[in-house]
Amino acid sequence: MTTDHVTVGVGPVAPNQVVAVARHEAGVRLGDDAIEAISASRKVVEDLADDAQPHYGISTGFGALATKHIPAEMRAQLQRSLIRSHAAGSGPEVEREVVRALMLLRLSTLATGRTGVRLETALAYAGMLDQGLTPVVFEYGSLGCSGDLAPLAHCALALMGEGQVRDRDGHLHPAVDALRANGIEPVQLAEKEGLALVNGTDGMLGQLVLAIADLRRLLRVADVAAAMSVEAQLGTDAVFAEDLQALRPHPGQATSAANLRAMLAGSGVMASHREPFECTRVQDAYSLRCSPQVHGAARDTVDHAALVASRELASAIDNPVVTLDGRVESNGNFHGAPVAYFLDFLAIAVADVASMSERRTDRFLDIARNHGLPPFLADDPGVDSGHMIAQYTAAGIVSELKRLAVPASTDSIPSSAMQEDHVSMGWSAARKLRRAADGLTRVLAIEILTAARALDLRAPLELAPATKAVRDAVRGAGVYGPGPDRYLAPEIEAVVQLITTDSIPNPDLG
Repeated sequence: MTTDHVTVGVGPVAPNQVVAVARHEAGVRLGDDAIEAISASRKVVEDLADDAQPHYGISTGFGALATKHIPAEMRAQLQRSLIRSHAAGSGPEVEREVVRALMLLRLSTLATGRTGVRLETALAYAGMLDQGLTPVVFEYGSLGCSGDLAPLAHCALALMGEGQVRDRDGHLHPAVDALRANGIEPVQLAEKEGLALVNGTDGMLGQLVLAIADLRRLLRVADVAAAMSVEAQLGTDAVFAEDLQALRPHPGQATSAANLRAMLAGSGVMASHREPFECTRVQDAYSLRCSPQVHGAARDTVDHAALVASRELASAIDNPVVTLDGRVESNGNFHGAPVAYFLDFLAIAVADVASMSERRTDRFLDIARNHGLPPFLADDPGVDSGHMIAQYTAAGIVSELKRLAVPASTDSIPSSAMQEDHVSMGWSAARKLRRAADGLTRVLAIEILTAARALDLRAPLELAPATKAVRDAVRGAGVYGPGPDRYLAPEIEAVVQLITTDSIPNPDLG
């Protein structure tokens, strides 16, 4: 999807808008309703600036230092110090799309008028996104509670004209130079603004939204791969019949079974062994027969994760928050548990789908189970090894995916002198889910690569039109058909690219 601009208003941004800004460089504007709401809530904060009563983050320190009163003349310094001290990330740079997603979601919360920031601060933040300036954010630094503190602090640091940013072309610049070159004046933070810029689940939520988009695509590809494997391994499509699937009415299962039926329709390979006297197998192995059940369960998990994400996208997360009736109240809405749980849950589903895919790949290579195909699909077995080591690669990835499926959200390390004594680790859950989605992509690519070779070896039997289209796309990507061994890594990568660019043909699968 490509969009020129996304207008951020008081209401939630949509998942497709997150993807448009994060991945497709859509620009960003503040809506008129957001401008009005931001201006109104800022007046509430300014009216409290001289209040004798302490107000967290306005006239007090932060975290375990919340009991310390900060005099009026030190409050701007308080906000700057917060951002500088919290910009304490370490490790590799986080991907540009993740940083843009988290910035958009932080801006969306600012636009609700519940944070108390000044309008000029929100406009400058939107300007960074609009001009394609992406702060350098590092892998480690968020515990997923009190918000994704370090990642968001690095973004706020750039807004202040400190730290570094990358432009649209990926070139690194001092933040102050890049801001001014794009007509944005570095922001001098005022009361409450430091907290408002770092107190959110935006990093983990942005990655959840992106992962949901990826997994919807990957689960369609998983159905494509499974159909190719069922066809090439002389399996039966009878088990995917609609009435059989309806006996267990999970919606994801029904969708996956319908996809398999659509992919296998008109297959001469299937017809060649459909009659009872020609087919001695009563039923196929689970990795073939139960594909709709596993893929469908993963689909249902993604759908529920999308529901959770939609609730979080509609949230205004800050601490303290300016309420609709004008109070400024502390709260715990920054705790990442609702998001973290589903980031972990999706990693479990990813590992299971990949595990089933690898088992289907392995069946192609074993002459005891591949129904007449050569060992390892090799051209001259013994001289050639065929796809033997491609399966090793898939197995190695699946093993890692099982490790990545161990929940991050069940861990907690107390911080801030025990003030923040239970944290969600949602950022960690998000980071491992991104790695898991990449692993699933590669496992499915190996299955499709292997199934395409096996389907060629079934000649002269006619393939289903849908599976033939996939086989032809693989060949069109520069992957040759059966023959002597050749350098296999580029062929795997070619299919990976077909998947990541959504170039795997399918008959409008669900």
